[in-house]
Order: sequence, then C-alpha cells, then structure tokens
Amino acid sequence: MIGIVDYGLGNLTSVAGAIEKVGFEPLISSDPSDLARMDKLILPGVGAFGDGMANLTSRNLVGLLSDLVLTQKKPLLGICLGFQLIARTSEEFGNHKGLGWIDAEITRLAPGNSSLRIPHVGWNEVHQVEASILFDDIPDDGLFYYVHSYRMETTNKEFIVGECDYGERFISVIQADNIYATQFHPEKSQRHGLTLLKNFLEKG
Repeated sequence: MIGIVDYGLGNLTSVAGAIEKVGFEPLISSDPSDLARMDKLILPGVGAFGDGMANLTSRNLVGLLSDLVLTQKKPLLGICLGFQLIARTSEEFGNHKGLGWIDAEITRLAPGNSSLRIPHVGWNEVHQVEASILFDDIPDDGLFYYVHSYRMETTNKEFIVGECDYGERFISVIQADNIYATQFHPEKSQRHGLTLLKNFLEKG
C-alpha cells in the first residue's frame, strides 16, 4: 500500500487518483501507525514552505518521517512543495528550517527575463542529466506540469537527475538513495507523469 502524507496542504485526491490509475492502492493519512506500515510514501504539497513545515510539526510528523525515510530507508517521493520541504532551509516569506534530508536551500526563481512570469505555471521540459529509474520509458526533454515560485539550489550535484529551463536552469528532479522528488506535478502531467509515478511505485 502507498501512503500519501496528509499534512493539510496539497491536492491529495488527485495524487491518490493517479496512483490508482497506475494500479496501486493509496491511503491518505497523517496517522503514524498508518504511515509506518506503508510500503512507500508520497509527500505531496501545494502552498508556502513555512506553512508546510508548521503543519508537519503540529501533526508530529517531522520526527516520524525522518525516522521512516532516513533510518528505515522507506522509499519516498516528494512532489512540488514536498520536493522543497526535504531541503535544509527556505527563504520563502522569511527564513524557515526544512526537513534537512538533503543539503540544499529553497530560493526564489529569478528568470532574468521580464516576459517570464512568476509563478512558473504550465508545461515545461525535464532535461535528464543523470540516469534514474524515474525516467524509464520517458523521453529526454519530456513535458511535465509546473506550478511554483521557488526553486532548489545546492552545491552538491550528486543527487540531481533532472533540470528545467525557465529563463535560468533549475533543479526539477532529484534522487538520493531512497529519496526521490520532483518540482513538477506528475499527477497533473498526463502520460509522462503517470509513467514516472509507476516507475517510482514499481522500482523505487
């Protein structure tokens, strides 16, 4: 069974529907006993970084998720805000501490082109810069659906597997051992998004 972490932010039903569509059984829950018995976890999210961390903290999920992912090595896929929350810090509406699972920080997009609006909303490519099971049967530069104003930055390149261009190149997919994450929404990305989800669920 696939656990979708419910911390009060995100399109949980859309993620659950996509999981069902590729043949797996999802459970939306914030109950520690539920999440602990899941085969894999998905950390979705739509909204601000500070709100996300506050909600995870208020539901006593920060320590639990860190134990499940870092100690027990349960595979996890972060999506959009969930992608950002696994970083150390974020500058979105102030300075916030993240889950800290990877050495990275979240900073505001800076396209350097006045014709490019923030937030970055719509379809854009993923350039596959390193091999990943997430990309099986997905062409390089395949299109995925993005909605975000902030992006991940790091000096550690070893976990970056996908990037996107939006006036600047930013990290869009990471893979660090059992931790996978995408800045885009695979559940909204039609065929390629469903393939990526299936790859994680079958092979991650």
